[in-house]
Amino acid sequence: MIKISSITLLIAFSIGMIFSQSTANNTDCTKDVDDSRGVMKPWEKGAWETGKYRNVFLEAGYSQKDIDAKLAKAYYDVFEGPNRVYFEVGDTMGYVSDIKNKDVRTEGVSYGMMVAVQLNKKDVFDRIWRWSKKYMQHQGGGRDAYFAWSVNPQTGKHNAEGSASDGELYFVTSLLFASNRWGNETGINYYAEARRILDAMWSKDGTVDGQKNIINVEHKQITFVPEGRGYDFTDPSYHLPAFFEMWAEYAKDGHEDFYRECADTARAFLQRTCHPVTGLNADQAEFSGKPRTFFGNRPGAFRYDSWRVPMNIAMDYSWFAKDKEWQQDYSKRIQNFLFCRGIDTFEDQFNVDGTLPEFILQAGGFQKLRHSLGLISTSAAASIMGTQAKSWKFVDKIWNAKLEPYEDGYFDPYYDGLLYLFSVMHLSGNYRIIKPETK
Repeated sequence: MIKISSITLLIAFSIGMIFSQSTANNTDCTKDVDDSRGVMKPWEKGAWETGKYRNVFLEAGYSQKDIDAKLAKAYYDVFEGPNRVYFEVGDTMGYVSDIKNKDVRTEGVSYGMMVAVQLNKKDVFDRIWRWSKKYMQHQGGGRDAYFAWSVNPQTGKHNAEGSASDGELYFVTSLLFASNRWGNETGINYYAEARRILDAMWSKDGTVDGQKNIINVEHKQITFVPEGRGYDFTDPSYHLPAFFEMWAEYAKDGHEDFYRECADTARAFLQRTCHPVTGLNADQAEFSGKPRTFFGNRPGAFRYDSWRVPMNIAMDYSWFAKDKEWQQDYSKRIQNFLFCRGIDTFEDQFNVDGTLPEFILQAGGFQKLRHSLGLISTSAAASIMGTQAKSWKFVDKIWNAKLEPYEDGYFDPYYDGLLYLFSVMHLSGNYRIIKPETK
């Protein structure tokens, strides 16, 4: 007889409790569901090899006409409608604002640029880039070519001088894509702007104002911030191996092998940092993948930044499928966990083991758990890797979701809205590798 320790039994009981809140009839919520569409079958090769992108909505049974309308409405709500977060300034500039925090963040403007280049909206892209360059990008000094991560949209004053590394990651990638899509002779030399950021990044070794590369060159991982203690840990949601693959292909700055190593390292890091049962990850982590303590030594937890990870892994699967076995298993684990919390009720913050946190991170003056559109969206994007009929339920969930105020009055068309728009783009096959135009 195998002797089972009390600790082992406790762990097994705890895991069982995590998954116990799904169905009213006490069936095993981790088992797959019956669905007339059958088991979802992910593609085995990435778009880099095939040139093709899945339209998961179409596979789910929705018409192309309705899919096009869904994407157009998502873009309208975020960029043009009465609750838009994109604002034009004069004849040539514009910005994306985190309106609940009354600022402009590198996260938001660089996301806006990625949306614009993906959907071929050159004027919007150029406006956001001009505003970002004028008001956010440092011109000279130790931070030269880096961006102040938070800026007052009315005055252009920097709320903080330092960079958040994901902003530079998105700026460079979107500029390289713009160069491939529109060329460099239509008013902005996109490639030169991308190279300016990259070349400056490689020139920073900590000797001037403490500024370093946004990538920790020893660990080959993106940093939380490129200075001080932030250079020595990371944010799992900043790990976008697909973007580093793009740098290796299109930056042409002599660091191609390094960028490919960063992509591989990011994939290995994501395996380490995502919980083996729940699939959840902490907002901040050591390079080892271990959750990092913060906010008064509170343990790291799955919160707002973490929502992006399922979408990021889905993008890497869609484009490259280089880590497909683990990625398919990850999709199964995180969707199972959320399904067990209730497909219509799962919360938006957890400890990485799936228990609810004692400390709830506030947003926009609200401090509570809710069933958030942002996580609804990114967990649906994970269906690109799905191997269960259950994944269709997440696709249906985002299809029926709306960008609107919650019952308590909280409304975030910025973060919820952008993650929703990105996820709709992914699931409709409209978030793509933009290769140079061939003549």
